[in-house]
Amino acid sequence: MSPIHLRITLAWSEADEAVEAGVEVVAGTTISDLVASTAFASRVPSRLLSEAAAIGVWGKKRAQSYQLREGDRVEIYAPLKVDPKEQRRQRAR
Repeated sequence: MSPIHLRITLAWSEADEAVEAGVEVVAGTTISDLVASTAFASRVPSRLLSEAAAIGVWGKKRAQSYQLREGDRVEIYAPLKVDPKEQRRQRAR
């Protein structure tokens, strides 16, 4: 019996542009397994992983042990370069 494959989407931001890439994983794959996979490494720029603040699914931060589901959108969140509150204060001045 062959393993069940799930289709998921990887999403990240790069140079003010949203980038998405489709990937197939085996059922039972966790976020940690995905990040360690060659499919992930071949799609996502390595510098982004070293800078990544967090990884989430559909806009919610998830633990590394989260098991992926069919249709999940795995998002790589970059760290903020400017505190949003400070940015608003500067604009208000």
